[in-house]
Amino acid sequence: MKQAMILAAGIGSRLKPLTDTMPKALVPVGGQPLIDIVAHRLLQQGYQRLVVNVHHFAQQIIDHVAASDYAPHVSFSDETQLLLETGGALKKAQSLFDPDDPILIHNVDILDNVDYGWMARQHLPHEDAVLLVSRRKTKRYLLFDNAMRLMGWTNIETGEVKSPYEYVRRTGMSQHGEPLNQFAFSGIHSFSPRLFPLMERFPDRFPIIDFYLSVCHRSHIVGLVKDDLRLLDVGKLDTLAEAEAFIP
Repeated sequence: MKQAMILAAGIGSRLKPLTDTMPKALVPVGGQPLIDIVAHRLLQQGYQRLVVNVHHFAQQIIDHVAASDYAPHVSFSDETQLLLETGGALKKAQSLFDPDDPILIHNVDILDNVDYGWMARQHLPHEDAVLLVSRRKTKRYLLFDNAMRLMGWTNIETGEVKSPYEYVRRTGMSQHGEPLNQFAFSGIHSFSPRLFPLMERFPDRFPIIDFYLSVCHRSHIVGLVKDDLRLLDVGKLDTLAEAEAFIP
């Protein structure tokens, strides 16, 4: 069964004053709440189980989904007591997923042109996680070897490098002295439940990238490049008008 997690717990501070009275998941774009746009796209592409985490104005999201046509497909992970970040959110929701199938992770405030069915097919059985990446310019990049295996992370402005490999931390290069490939993370990724046991030593609250970087030397975590990726973060008021033009 195809399954996905929609990250909808954020406070949405960049969307104030709208989020003073509603969660960002219910902010309308083209007359549709963001959560409806993401959920409908997932369902149209074959996803049957959706898990939504909630925190800010949680009951509003729960009530809205209960009245929607996709309500039978949704389970909620309650973070009203503590906002857990991306990794902690996934760890807390573990019991809501089928342990045998990958989980597509998607932020509620991201619009994109990704074919999620295509992405699911790219997650091969031996791979523990597939991170959708592109060549867009940014300050922070994930580092991959020539086989697109995750090796680390870098901030090109500060020169900071994070990696479980000492030679990557020291040189920013591969073990054989070759430059690593730099790609920007889209925030969309496919996660194998096989990784859940490795999360046990992590605290309740942590970013998923910190987790991936800590286990990539003993797990098969790869990058998937989409050269024509279009991505819009609907996290600011000035992107709402642009977002209306973005959706079909």
